Order: sequence, then C-alpha cells, then structure tokens
Amino acid sequence: MKLYKSMDYPNHWIAYVPGTGWVAFPKAENGWDRRHPARGLDPLHLRQVPLSMAQQAGVPLGAPELAVA
Repeated sequence: MKLYKSMDYPNHWIAYVPGTGWVAFPKAENGWDRRHPARGLDPLHLRQVPLSMAQQAGVPLGAPELAVA
C-alpha cells in the first residue's frame, strides 16, 4: 500500500491498495474504517508520504496483504 496526501482533499488521506485500487479516508482517529473508493484524482496534486503518517487513522501497518510496494 502507498499513502498520499492531496491538495484537493486536505482532510483525507489517499491510498493505493494493490488488488483494491484507490481509496480515501478521513485524517481522523479510525478514519480507515470509513474509507471509500477514490475517483477523479489529479496525480499532479498527490504527494506520496510515509505510511506511518496515517497510523492514528487506523491504517493496518503490519498486514502482509497491505505490504508497502
């Protein structure tokens, strides 16, 4: 999984999950539980960031199926 921040969605994290695709979720505690498909993203407005930045949002850092590519 790769994590991004977006100028278009400042209150959300954007993630690319292999096998699932692009998802967005709130930059809030347990935000990962409220993830939803992300569409219409502008790649010019996405910046990759360390996955650990979204740890408080509940991103499953240790899940083997979500290993950082």
